[in-house]
Amino acid sequence: MKRTHNCGELRLENVSEDVTLMGWVNTRRDHGGLVFIDLRDRSGVVQIVFNPKIDTISHAKAHALRNEYVIEVEGVVQARPKGTINPTIPTGEIEVMVHRLEILNTSLPLPFSISEETTVSEDIRLRYRYLDLRRSALQRNLILRHNIYQEIRRFLSDAGFVEIETPFLIKSTPEGARDYIIPSRVNPGKFYALPQSPQLFKQILMVAGFDKYFQIVRCFRDEDLRADRQPEFTQIDLEMSFVDEEDIFCLMEDLMAHIFKKGIGVEIPRPFPRLTFQEAMDRFGTDKPETRFGLELIDITDLAQESGFQVFNKVAKSGGKVKGIRVEDSLSRSEIDNLTSFVSIYGAKGLAYFKVLEGNLESPIAKFFSQDLQTKLLKRMGAKSGDLLLFVADKSSIVAQSLSALRLYLGKKLNLIPNSGFSFTWITDPLLFEYNESERRLESMHHPFTHPRLEDIPYLETCPEKVHARAYDLVLNGVEIGGGSIRIHTTELQEEVFKILGLPKEEVKKRFGFLLEALSYGAPPHGGIAIGLDRLLRIILNCNSIREVIAFPKTQSATCLMTDAPFDVDSKQLKELHIKLDLE
Repeated sequence: MKRTHNCGELRLENVSEDVTLMGWVNTRRDHGGLVFIDLRDRSGVVQIVFNPKIDTISHAKAHALRNEYVIEVEGVVQARPKGTINPTIPTGEIEVMVHRLEILNTSLPLPFSISEETTVSEDIRLRYRYLDLRRSALQRNLILRHNIYQEIRRFLSDAGFVEIETPFLIKSTPEGARDYIIPSRVNPGKFYALPQSPQLFKQILMVAGFDKYFQIVRCFRDEDLRADRQPEFTQIDLEMSFVDEEDIFCLMEDLMAHIFKKGIGVEIPRPFPRLTFQEAMDRFGTDKPETRFGLELIDITDLAQESGFQVFNKVAKSGGKVKGIRVEDSLSRSEIDNLTSFVSIYGAKGLAYFKVLEGNLESPIAKFFSQDLQTKLLKRMGAKSGDLLLFVADKSSIVAQSLSALRLYLGKKLNLIPNSGFSFTWITDPLLFEYNESERRLESMHHPFTHPRLEDIPYLETCPEKVHARAYDLVLNGVEIGGGSIRIHTTELQEEVFKILGLPKEEVKKRFGFLLEALSYGAPPHGGIAIGLDRLLRIILNCNSIREVIAFPKTQSATCLMTDAPFDVDSKQLKELHIKLDLE
């Protein structure tokens, strides 16, 4: 027999129909006379009933059923008796009276319950991922992921994009993290790299004249993991010819609005707000600001120079920064001490504070501030009675990191961050290069194929550290979900950027010769963006980790607990690959 319906499909209109159902035993209630089973499949659950007056054989077999047994039943749909309706499930008005049961498979006792709210550790859930994936919450996540895939493809196809696959076995190129390296058996001593993104191939496709490319693509990065990172991840990858930043902003805002509308029925307002990189750093201390609450950073460096407080004064006069945040709450001295310990994690040497009481500042350091300076400080901070003012004085980078982290910590502690809602922000105009202090050289802020801002090109030779990039990031609820840039499309400019980065001509030719050659054959102006689909889905579904939206994720140590990967390779395989292990 083939099943006639899915478990979650049956309703009152199916009453009196003969049905065949297949699925898993979700729960079992044996009342002696009647046996009730909640039968589950991907569509939902339905109550089935075994009554000895209907069929003695099925009723007898039903006593042996246990959770997660796989069964097939035939029966008749009937309305539930009055007083037994379950309004919490779609099938709660009906039940199926069974007249035939077949046990398709049994199950060992479960390592944890298949329920919505499981308290078992994540490691156990990942070890038995095939059981964890039976939970309806995870199934809903992956089904929404599937639906969003289809909407992305539909939207971009309608917009004239062509979906083109790019290779996984490629040459190693700089993308900001370590590459995964794969040995080649047929080319002894040589290796492939797994792509961190299809960056060079999508640029090559623009040279080839495809105008609009997209791909929902797997990417790989060998880096230390966090809750929002995986060694293999999925991104929506786009590239377009003959466009500028505005074209990309418009397209992506329309795509995001489409995804949210079709995926979860939420209207996303447009246009998205924009902040320059410098504005974001000034106001929030980070280039991925959570903009759904206040506590913005306020610069008082100039006022600090007027104070008699030597810590502030010294930092201000030595080129550092003194910034603070205004908290509309009163914290105890012990709580402030805890905050001081918190900011020390980010390199801050201390946390100064003032309590605002009736227009006056109360603090151990208030005596170092004249009444006039206190008035200026209150005005600058927008402070009122009852507020708490918190300050860090240090190098600009330490001030930004520590206050940005403190802002988020207080936002959560004081329940200032909404549990719902979606706030998109574009971050634009970052610097093209950043200085690597350990290597004492400039390196790309984004990647070396990013086009400099047109008005800054004359400064490439004289002042490259001040050149801004035609790059942009898309931030959602304080998480960077994507980034991109307008690309360099001429050989001359690309070679100049490589020179500034200190790459020898021989290395450039070896690693990027094919790109430079392609650019010399009439490459069009082009640009693109990549959106991290896993991060986007995590925010849409309000999950704590991207592991909740990936079918088979890795742990934070990049291992698969279910398959025990990575694994040891035997000597025969190593010999075929011309590899000898010599670990110290």
